[in-house]
Amino acid sequence: MRTLRTEFRWATIALTVLGCLSPAFVRAEERGANLRRQILKLNEITGKDPMSSEAKALLKDKDAAKKLVSEAARMAADKPQLFTYNATLILGTVASGVKNYGAADTFYRGHLEQAKQLRSTQGLLAAYGGLITSAYSNRKYAEAEKWCEEVRKSEIIAATVENLSLEKDEDAGKELKTIQRFISGVLEEQIMAIAQQGDADRAVDIIDRLLKDKSDGWLAMDLKGRAYRVAGKYKESVKAYKAEMERLNEDNDLKKKDKEELVNDVRYSLSGVYIELGQVEKAAEHLKALLAKSPDNPTYNNDLGYIWADHDLNLSEAEKLIRKAIKDDRKQRQKANPKAKPEEIKDRGAYLDSLGWVLYKQGLYSEAKKYLQQAVQNTIEEDELESIEILDHLGDVLMALGEKAEAVAVWKKGLAVAGESKREQKRKKEVQAKIKANK
Repeated sequence: MRTLRTEFRWATIALTVLGCLSPAFVRAEERGANLRRQILKLNEITGKDPMSSEAKALLKDKDAAKKLVSEAARMAADKPQLFTYNATLILGTVASGVKNYGAADTFYRGHLEQAKQLRSTQGLLAAYGGLITSAYSNRKYAEAEKWCEEVRKSEIIAATVENLSLEKDEDAGKELKTIQRFISGVLEEQIMAIAQQGDADRAVDIIDRLLKDKSDGWLAMDLKGRAYRVAGKYKESVKAYKAEMERLNEDNDLKKKDKEELVNDVRYSLSGVYIELGQVEKAAEHLKALLAKSPDNPTYNNDLGYIWADHDLNLSEAEKLIRKAIKDDRKQRQKANPKAKPEEIKDRGAYLDSLGWVLYKQGLYSEAKKYLQQAVQNTIEEDELESIEILDHLGDVLMALGEKAEAVAVWKKGLAVAGESKREQKRKKEVQAKIKANK
């Protein structure tokens, strides 16, 4: 039976013969056919190492990988059983690598069903890991929680753990540890996904049940601090992080270097929570302490500059810190990738946002607009999700320049990309109020 696709193919051939199609159209058709052939060749790949190598090779050219993933997703929509067990995992990995979470979800779901049919524990771990990462990265926290719960209830994974625990050989022991680490990571992701939905109490209850007699240790306090923070319970978060710092300082089993790094992490987390509480000086105090140890750390410089700018403090010094963050970040990435040309290293969207914002605060609207527009573009080029915060800032700058229609359009775009977290939902309400006030 002829389908619409078949009819179109025959029409294309007929028109080509008659000379009615432009050469450009024909070349586009040829490119599409070549791409589909390339995709279908993934079905021929066997073995774990070749499969991993293929995904890495495809991701070297991000633009080509994006086109391949989009076309593969269309092909899968037309014929759900089109791809083999290895091909679904390769495509899911590549889709996740280019941040096409819709396609990643499609391919990982396909791999999950195939792994269940084969009763492959390794396949289940790969599929569930991909699905959890995709859902969380796409800010779909309820969905991430659901996948985490499936892992915990999987009879196949549980049976594998039980069987491996009975075996005595070294390989079985290594495989068992790998699965146990995966399950432990899934539990942590589930806790954070629950907290992201605003349910800190349920998240903390899981932590207490999970760690039992160690529920007041520094690791438990770190998890609780993070859970309370993402759920918007900032005072409780501060309390947990302070307790973690005390436990770390009392822990004599940790190496000095490891302890210092962990304490620095807690300081940085506390600076963020104090910002949420509006306690700018306390946040700045922790960031200054971190900068005293690491004066060229781009993150610390950017964050201190941004919080000062956001609260109309020390604007000149804030601008210097942010510009230093951008400069030092460029140096570090150039050093990490010496073969890259300088023009290939794009400034991070988050840092450009900070620079645009501090310039806005100083009344330099035209210059601020340039950096904020670049921040939006670079964020996309970094394959990151667009940020309502950056778009909100750009909207404010456009409004200050008298470009009201453009500002409202940017704010509306911000509403469309807002995540489910309490912080982003708060920002969303603020942006909605601005749109309403400027109708």
